Amino acid sequence: MIAEKSATKPIVACEAEVIEADVAIVGAGLAGSLARAVLARAGYRVILIDKRLIPPDEFRVEKIAGRQIDILRRLGFIDDVEAIAAPYDRVLNIRSGKLVDIGVGRSYGISYANLVNMARGLTPDASSFLLDQVTNVSCSEQRQQLTLASGRRVVSRLVILATGMTNVLGHSLGIRRRMLAARHSVSFGFTIARPDNAPFDFDALTCYGEEATDGVDYLSLFPMSGGMRANLFMFRDPTDPIMRELRRDTRRTLLRLMPGLQPYLGDFEVVGQVQNWVMDLTVTEGHLRPGVVLIGDAFQTNCPAAGTGVGRLLVDVERLCTDYVPRWLETAGMGVDKIAQFYSDRDKLAADQHSLQLASFRQALTLNTDMRWNLRRKLHFLRRMITHRVDRIHPGWVMRVRSALR
Repeated sequence: MIAEKSATKPIVACEAEVIEADVAIVGAGLAGSLARAVLARAGYRVILIDKRLIPPDEFRVEKIAGRQIDILRRLGFIDDVEAIAAPYDRVLNIRSGKLVDIGVGRSYGISYANLVNMARGLTPDASSFLLDQVTNVSCSEQRQQLTLASGRRVVSRLVILATGMTNVLGHSLGIRRRMLAARHSVSFGFTIARPDNAPFDFDALTCYGEEATDGVDYLSLFPMSGGMRANLFMFRDPTDPIMRELRRDTRRTLLRLMPGLQPYLGDFEVVGQVQNWVMDLTVTEGHLRPGVVLIGDAFQTNCPAAGTGVGRLLVDVERLCTDYVPRWLETAGMGVDKIAQFYSDRDKLAADQHSLQLASFRQALTLNTDMRWNLRRKLHFLRRMITHRVDRIHPGWVMRVRSALR
């Protein structure tokens, strides 16, 4: 967190101060803050700009696992995540009250606001953070210029837009969002607890939807610093009356949708605020511009049920900030030939495509009722149940078979 007094004062009119930097990053969310940390650690002059000192407590990125942990470890930030996150290693996966399988592997539960504060704190130099608002951006093949609400100007060789789903600056550059699926999914986030604050009988739990007509993909329960967090992912019309029921009487509506949960949760209550999020799937067009590059949700949005958003973000940060930006800054100019290298990066393309494919798969697996998908749904869970039971009888068998098939 930025602690300097100058960073906490309201923005006031000032003389037209010009701030020089190698890279200017707009947006101090997770993507922008991590990008600044990587580039600043490499010795570049980086300016991070955001109009908010305190990151919003948004319902986003509450779990980190698998490949995401691997990237954070390569970037050198995993110890910082571990210091503020709640770790867990086992996930019970159930459907219709029956055990499907047990997921094993280190994961972390953490609120988005705490994660962003951690990322911002990775760069102790307070002068590299500007509490201000960008009102105009002008880009060219040589130098980029940002005009701020305070009257200051930032001049840099490269601008990174990490502005999330806000596209005001991108729009001014001719960058547009193309809608792939409006109101693709609906997510709910809330915290549950037992009346006596007794622990639950599991580290973490995933309960999959029982009927395609319910439009429920799954409920994920996992520990966070505030208690047992619940993320519910659905593919239903956001105006459906059940959305109002979930907000007003979350516990009863949840158990009506997923009655198999009751034996695992026992007596519990929903505590605190119930948050919900409606997600559109979009991609950008016209983004190949000199001197500016988009990362994270500023480039492409994700389906929360697919769980690929933070993974895509981390791939963007790692590839851009450890490979491309250092090479770009070695030579003069910042034309589209350089910028195109990042957008055509193999790892980035794979992450982007996988995110969209998994979003489509999760929706079809949840909703589609034709014969092919009904059969596929049954086989999907049956295969997992059989694999789990065989592995319990012959521990390590599944891993050996998978290794032999590679």
